[in-house]
Amino acid sequence: MSGPLAGIKIVEISATGPVALFGQMMADLGATILRVDRPSGMEGRKEGIHADNRAVVECDLKNPQVVSWILDLVRSADVIVEGYRPGVMERLGLGPDVCLKANPKVVFARCTGWGQTGPLAQEPGHDLNYLALTGALAAIGPEEEPVVPINYVADYGGGAMLLAVGVLAAVISARTTGRGQVIDNAMVDGVGVLDSILYELFNSGRWQNRRASNFLDGAAPYYRCYKCADGKWVAVGSLEMKFRQALAGVLGVTALGAASSNDPQNWPAITAEVAAVFATATRDEWMKRMIGKETCCTPVLDLTEAPHHPHNLARNSFIRAPAGGWTPAPAPRLSSTPAERHTAPKVDDVLAAFGMAKERLAAIA
Repeated sequence: MSGPLAGIKIVEISATGPVALFGQMMADLGATILRVDRPSGMEGRKEGIHADNRAVVECDLKNPQVVSWILDLVRSADVIVEGYRPGVMERLGLGPDVCLKANPKVVFARCTGWGQTGPLAQEPGHDLNYLALTGALAAIGPEEEPVVPINYVADYGGGAMLLAVGVLAAVISARTTGRGQVIDNAMVDGVGVLDSILYELFNSGRWQNRRASNFLDGAAPYYRCYKCADGKWVAVGSLEMKFRQALAGVLGVTALGAASSNDPQNWPAITAEVAAVFATATRDEWMKRMIGKETCCTPVLDLTEAPHHPHNLARNSFIRAPAGGWTPAPAPRLSSTPAERHTAPKVDDVLAAFGMAKERLAAIA
């Protein structure tokens, strides 16, 4: 494997959601990963996207021989990552104390919704639940009710991304100090980090504690979406006055670029005027009129359109998915050791990287 994480070895105890996306990203960046998953057809097995670029071994974690085999992997691993509820790995005989005894330098990464402690630690949940407990969900949507967002925020933002940050930090620490550690990555904590800006604005009196009342939540006429004549939408992000004035010039809405547009009391009237103008032409016609005008206005593209936008094409932002169609390309982009979407390597090759003979696996399969 090539990439900035070449030589990093990870044992991934397969799980859905953030652990699977974490594994995909680490493999894109060159880490050697062995994904331990349930046998085919068993409930909870992870297939497809976020799971198809790593070697996978199917086995029963309740088998003591399998547990012993995984501990042997851990002895030469940099990271073991899991997403079970608190206590499950301990009951299987693969808890952090056992793994750190086998390898004092290993990073034991745990990713759950609620974390390892607290009254909700053993409760089930999903992205929406974790988002709700942080104050973030209450801030999203129109005045009438919160909007259910796609599970980007808690699962993948607070979960996978914060997990990646924690694991890489702990790996660097282990290489410096010679000591591994346990990571308690809770999605509810991660969303809190993402939500820091709202608390900062609220604490300073710059954010109203109600939906659709603020400059970043769709209330302001210069930061929201508008419907065009063809039923398609544009996203207006003209926060700064110079961009508002540029957009006002294209639309012919003087009030949008005036100082009075900073006053929330004027927002409904300006919004109505801007909406009426956008409704007179198609989305793509508006985009042509705004080329080079610095309006901070972009088309709202759907899943069939986004891979073909000129900017995304120029940056190769989408690649062909193994099962067909398009999928986002690996990110971020590194100049010397770029990330790359690999096909899953052979299990025998990955076992060799862990210093394990394939015969050992065959004996317990």
